[in-house]
Amino acid sequence: MKISADLRAFSDRLGHEFSRPELLLRALTHGSISTATRPDNQRLEFLGDRVLGLTMAEALFAADRAATEGQLAPRYNALVKGETCAEVAREIGLGEVLKLGRSEMMSGGRRKEALLADAMEAVLAAIYLDAGLEAARAVILRLWADRLARVDDDARDPKTALQEWAQAQGMSPPRYVQTARTGPDHAPEFEITVRLDDGREAQASGKGTKRSIEQAAAAVLLGQIEGKT
Repeated sequence: MKISADLRAFSDRLGHEFSRPELLLRALTHGSISTATRPDNQRLEFLGDRVLGLTMAEALFAADRAATEGQLAPRYNALVKGETCAEVAREIGLGEVLKLGRSEMMSGGRRKEALLADAMEAVLAAIYLDAGLEAARAVILRLWADRLARVDDDARDPKTALQEWAQAQGMSPPRYVQTARTGPDHAPEFEITVRLDDGREAQASGKGTKRSIEQAAAAVLLGQIEGKT
């Protein structure tokens, strides 16, 4: 398969030359333009998410052998979350080569956070299928290098981060409301809603401590805020 000039330039920015460029084309194909003979990137996205996750988990584990699971988990989440994948995608100009249907293109699809994040994961899977785990790992570690170096700053406690954001906007501290509790006392499940003065709110539920579900709700609301700004 002959590769176009824009895809060749993207491969150069990515730092990987594809022996099977059809994998890259598929990774960049959104569902809005896919056909029976031109599949979209959803299956690759699924695989790429796992390739990225393994690479980040290994890197964090090796970088700080004294860190507890409780310290590693937020660092990991900061590195693999959709917002981070979208940031990396923007840095290498992935949006410029996304293959989109006309309606998606007209609605700003090349800038949409979710589309960029999904395509970034799909591209990582394409590298993995093209050349193996070591090749994919090398690309990931290079593209995520700065974020790995500052991961402690990026992995701030979600409740603290949300409160700091609210205060910077002149709002009162976020309010956390327990809207449901189920399950036995030894394994309760909480449903928590967090609300801001401007009416924005988010909800999270699950097993664990009440504080852990508050953290999850704060993280959801932070994600919504970051997606709109």
